[in-house]
Amino acid sequence: MLLDFFYTLRSAKLPVSVKEYLTLLEALQRGVIGPRTEQGPEQPASGYSVDDFYYLARTALVKDEKHFDKFDRAFAAYFQGVELLTQGTPELPLDWLRKNLELNLSPEELAKIQKMGWDELMETLRQRLEEQKERHEGGSKWIGTGGTSPFGAYGQNPQGIRIGQERNRNKSAVKVWDQRAYRDYDDSQELGTRNIKMALRRLRKFAREGNVEELDLDDTIRSTAANAGYLDIKMVPERHNNVKVLLLMDVGGTMDEHIARVEELFSACKTEFKHLEFYYFHNCVYDFVWKNNRRRFAEKFETWDILRKYNKDYKLVFVGDATMSPYEILQPGGSVEYNNPEAGAEWLQRLTHAFPHFAWINPEPQGVWQYRQSISIVQQIMQQRMYPLTLRGLEEAMRQLSK
Repeated sequence: MLLDFFYTLRSAKLPVSVKEYLTLLEALQRGVIGPRTEQGPEQPASGYSVDDFYYLARTALVKDEKHFDKFDRAFAAYFQGVELLTQGTPELPLDWLRKNLELNLSPEELAKIQKMGWDELMETLRQRLEEQKERHEGGSKWIGTGGTSPFGAYGQNPQGIRIGQERNRNKSAVKVWDQRAYRDYDDSQELGTRNIKMALRRLRKFAREGNVEELDLDDTIRSTAANAGYLDIKMVPERHNNVKVLLLMDVGGTMDEHIARVEELFSACKTEFKHLEFYYFHNCVYDFVWKNNRRRFAEKFETWDILRKYNKDYKLVFVGDATMSPYEILQPGGSVEYNNPEAGAEWLQRLTHAFPHFAWINPEPQGVWQYRQSISIVQQIMQQRMYPLTLRGLEEAMRQLSK
């Protein structure tokens, strides 16, 4: 069984060696996880936890964090999609959020449900948590499923707090109470489509700033020696660019629909820009960003430090769909993950003031922008410098950044 697992990892282009595979087998024989067993090394003990085996295998076989995502996908494919890292919301019993039905209302029925403001929503949620003692389903008041209450999952409400639901259904929640697990964008993704290759050419053209040529030291020495010691300077076209790019990328949530295209763009940037710094955020930039999604709370980078660290000659590029609740941009505490002390709009304005050359690349189709209130708000903050993730959109963005 584990031999097939080993070949699955190799077929996923993971640099897994036979030595590392033998280390995994030895760890299993020595009982590093689960009870000791007399079974042969080819068959894992039946008492092993899948979670324990996942972490042991990743520790033994993967030596570089950049391969974690490939390992996760290969592991999930081999074990037929077992979910390994699930965590429930600790404050609420999972049984309260068990999915028995989904509620779908017509626009007319949905219009009859009264919206709550931000402060009223948060205060009402606090009261419900204090008062509720059991699971509810299909109602209009309590935290539950399949109802019209503004709190819960798999129901419908024009403006509420989503708790425990697997993914977006109607994109109407103003806040999401959930433990998120994001994955880093793969910067080794090969560019696959002609449009993205054309975009790469535009990025290369945008990158050619500074000297057109640079000194070829080796050829200059060789030519000078051949020229009896008379200096013979040789120049070559500049192979790398001098442009400095600060890339801030939205990750998770609705951005999951755009992973492939953003990875292609990310690969292009990593290839073309010699001076590239990148960070992740979710939905909107707040008081911290991160470089590794698995450790985003343990290894945070204060946004104030970003503003101090990089000079204004950096080109600031946001990549995100700007699809979120307007409260996430305009309201302190609007983040879906924590109570941010300042509104996201404040941080976006600080960033755009610190870096005069900026643009926002949006992977959402431009035709839907007018129907998303949050996109309109971000466009205003970005001074209308928002461009679609298309060949033409990238050309316009690069032209704007090169001014």
